[in-house]
Amino acid sequence: MSGGWRIARIAGADIVVRPSLLVMGVILVIVFAPQFESLGAGPDPYLTAIVFVLSLYVSVLLHELAHLAAALWFGMRVSAVELHLLGGETRIEGDSRHPWQELVTSIVGPLSSFVLGIAALWGATATTGASHSVLWSVGFINLLIAVFNMLPGLPLDGGRVLRALIWAVTGSEAKGVRVAGWIGRVAALVLVAFAVPMMFGDDTFAIGRALLLLAVALFLWQGASYALKQGVALARIGALRAERLMRPEPPPTGAVPISVDLKGRDLLVAMAENPSNAYALVDDRGTVVGTLFASTVDRAYREAG
Repeated sequence: MSGGWRIARIAGADIVVRPSLLVMGVILVIVFAPQFESLGAGPDPYLTAIVFVLSLYVSVLLHELAHLAAALWFGMRVSAVELHLLGGETRIEGDSRHPWQELVTSIVGPLSSFVLGIAALWGATATTGASHSVLWSVGFINLLIAVFNMLPGLPLDGGRVLRALIWAVTGSEAKGVRVAGWIGRVAALVLVAFAVPMMFGDDTFAIGRALLLLAVALFLWQGASYALKQGVALARIGALRAERLMRPEPPPTGAVPISVDLKGRDLLVAMAENPSNAYALVDDRGTVVGTLFASTVDRAYREAG
């Protein structure tokens, strides 16, 4: 998504509002105002709907800030937190280093939405009128967000949790990405199956709800498709082994020494931190055992299945 406004900066991350968030805000006000009016929630149903939408967006921001806090706790850098049409996104730079990190970073968002939902519903029991309607609606939708987000398909948080669990059990991050990615695609098709008949319903707001479901389905399909491509890349990276790719010859003068036991992402990180055309592979005793050429690693990545 392009465009947007930076409204704040928290812990080094820009808080960015995309224009699509405002569009969705208008749609939500139009959809919810008549429902608040039917409930007798305050003298001005549109004002009540605006307060509801603003409260909902604050809860979405808190959801994303939970992701931000977890990422920072693990020492990861977060460039921005974006609020847009379908909620928000925390832009974490780099990938998780191990399954536990991926699991925690992913699950804190839905957990925060669940806690906010329970808190809002509890608050609704102690209020009446417009306050009751707003708190009850915010609570219910936050619980809905928590449940929906925990569906085990990428790019949802639940998909990342499933990815972490499969990664922990099998030792293959790529396998976790592929499984969660395909589940994400299936979830998108299920939403389409619900949305199409809904468009022909008698409910006044049926078309609006159907279009929203279709937008979410498109978001899921695109995210899942990107994840599947990422899974291919991860599989290629995982196949890289310094020992297998080395040549049993003395390294050229000035070759950077790295461990012969390096593999996968660790190998690429070591190469990125020490750019060179050739590397002297050394064993645990510091003895040079061969030479690794950057061109060999590049060719092996491109040729991996």
